[in-house]
Amino acid sequence: MENQFYQEFDWAQLKKSARPTKVDYRTPFQIDRDRIIHTSAFRSLQNKTQVFFSGEYDFYRTRLTHSIEVAQIGRSICTRLLRTSSELDAGFYIDPDLVEAACLSHDIGHPPFGHTGERTLHRLMKPYGGFEGNAQTLRILTHTIFTSGRGMKPTRALVDGVLKYKTLFGEVDDQQNHFLYQEQAEWLDFIVDGEPFPADLPAGEHRNGFRSIECQIMDWADDTAYSVNDLADGIHAGFINIERIEKWAENQELDEDGSKQLEVLIQAIRKDRIEGAMGRKIGEFIAAADLVKSDGFLGKQSNRHGYRLEIDPRVATICALYKKLSRDLVFRSQQLQQLDRKSDFILSRLFEAFAENYMEPSSPDAGHFCLLSQEDERQMASADSEAVRARLVCDTLARMTDGVATRTYKRLFDADFGSIVDLV
Repeated sequence: MENQFYQEFDWAQLKKSARPTKVDYRTPFQIDRDRIIHTSAFRSLQNKTQVFFSGEYDFYRTRLTHSIEVAQIGRSICTRLLRTSSELDAGFYIDPDLVEAACLSHDIGHPPFGHTGERTLHRLMKPYGGFEGNAQTLRILTHTIFTSGRGMKPTRALVDGVLKYKTLFGEVDDQQNHFLYQEQAEWLDFIVDGEPFPADLPAGEHRNGFRSIECQIMDWADDTAYSVNDLADGIHAGFINIERIEKWAENQELDEDGSKQLEVLIQAIRKDRIEGAMGRKIGEFIAAADLVKSDGFLGKQSNRHGYRLEIDPRVATICALYKKLSRDLVFRSQQLQQLDRKSDFILSRLFEAFAENYMEPSSPDAGHFCLLSQEDERQMASADSEAVRARLVCDTLARMTDGVATRTYKRLFDADFGSIVDLV
């Protein structure tokens, strides 16, 4: 039975591609998902930081395993909604393949070294339009995921499902994150089919809250995996233990349920049953999402904007508690802060080296060295402005894994490191 939830509006592409013919066994959303999985941008997530530097240990998450977990949670939410919501049925349902595609691709725009790398690149790119992980995800999907700047030509529904933010850089003062690049305005216009945003969706927080139902599911799946699984990694790595939890709780304003949640966590640590406890929490978070009819902007054009995801407030509070616990005991730890400082230094020095060679005509090194791949050199040679060259430099750094960024730094600045036969 054909799924009536989606129409031509949802399958449309801004730039037509030679997609398989109608005899293909896949739906447009399955094609989107498959194209993402078979790309180097997706594979590179295996060596990009989630919480801890990739490669240090074997047991904790990388961006790749995190993305796979988010995709599984997203599909489970779709399955549960189909079975429990009176709004859906066998011929009218939220497509799990579309949600999976959004979940698998939601982090491919993140640079090496996690959120530290994102902050560093934004600081360096501020004069040229800024850097934002979600905006870079869009750039990869639509522009750089294949060679020659072709992109994968995604469907409107996938682009809308990935984009958590719909404010352009410069529309809000002093933007540190949560924006798209100015040159991505055509994609924002494509999502809304040229319709102007209503007055109740001004640029900034209000407009960024405007999301398709698939984007909302992806975001809650991301929050679930982030808050639960990253907490488990922090426990396994020794950053979070019973003593630290109890000391941390003394300085928090916890209600009765919050205290109970911490006690459950403490008991799981004491009995060495973290994986089982966290698995049950994931199930609880999935069950906390319900579908509610909505009459918002674009609701008449697409069912994707005719519904919203409503999260049980109690579970949302637990999610926030877990995030704060991880942030205070793991991310703000001395060890990670020192590594973050080093990451900032590495990316800053790399940006300076590439900028001297490609972006600063007055530099004695300008254009003297071929520091990029042949394809990147070709694009750099045809770049018609400093801002375009800066964006290409940023692309180079953003797609690096933690290991490639570290090795490139050593090759450029460590006299005893590097060989002409190095692969990267």
